[in-house]
Amino acid sequence: MASIKNLKKDVNFVFGDIIEAVYVWQLTNPEKDVTASEGIIDEAIVAFDETMDSINAKNVEDRKAHFTAIKKSVEDRGRALIDKINNL
Repeated sequence: MASIKNLKKDVNFVFGDIIEAVYVWQLTNPEKDVTASEGIIDEAIVAFDETMDSINAKNVEDRKAHFTAIKKSVEDRGRALIDKINNL
């Protein structure tokens, strides 16, 4: 199993890149309303916080299954946010 440290880095990179992509979109589209894009940033921050809370949970019975579920969740949430960025 990969280390928790590397998982935390991956989570940080995924959601950080999504936020960065939204900022790039805002800079390249200054005439458009930023309300939807700010909502995507807020969603990414909430997803990051919830994921880190899950990673740091101590009362986990099956650690391997728990971290596998976290990886899947990060991938799914990241794809959903990227789709939202693409639809802006």
